[in-house]
Amino acid sequence: MMPCYKLPLSKMRRLGLALLLPVTLFATVALPNQLSSVTAQTPGGNRPLTIRSDIQEYDAKNQVITARGNVQMLYPARQIQATSAQAQYFSKERRIDFSGNVYILQQGGNSIRAEKVTYLIDEGRFVALPQSNRQVESIYMVDDAEQGGQSNAPAPTTPALRRSN
Repeated sequence: MMPCYKLPLSKMRRLGLALLLPVTLFATVALPNQLSSVTAQTPGGNRPLTIRSDIQEYDAKNQVITARGNVQMLYPARQIQATSAQAQYFSKERRIDFSGNVYILQQGGNSIRAEKVTYLIDEGRFVALPQSNRQVESIYMVDDAEQGGQSNAPAPTTPALRRSN
């Protein structure tokens, strides 16, 4: 067998792909089992966290899944859908870090747009950071229906916003 440093680049790529295939198959079989432990505390049982992306890696020692490129996450137990350039699921810490043009949508219409978002699963809490010189955008659906005897009077008018820069 010829040493790796003497192989032509195309054969090295084929060798890399040949090694990547078993890892990918392992990840396909092992990751759903690993991720199925991430569940909501709601009736209806365990539901998986599904991540789709161009590339995925699993660090078994640290139990971290890294997804890169066109990341799409679906987490039905928490009624969350997300897209980003990269996502990392830290199963020990029960945390998901998203980065790169992050968009998160929750059932009911609430959403967050940011450069980086950390989702703390057990707390059900999002921490969002913007790109430099930008802002995080969140949209929350507010039910303005009459509540406990309060009137549906319109909100008072507010002055126009002025840009600070």
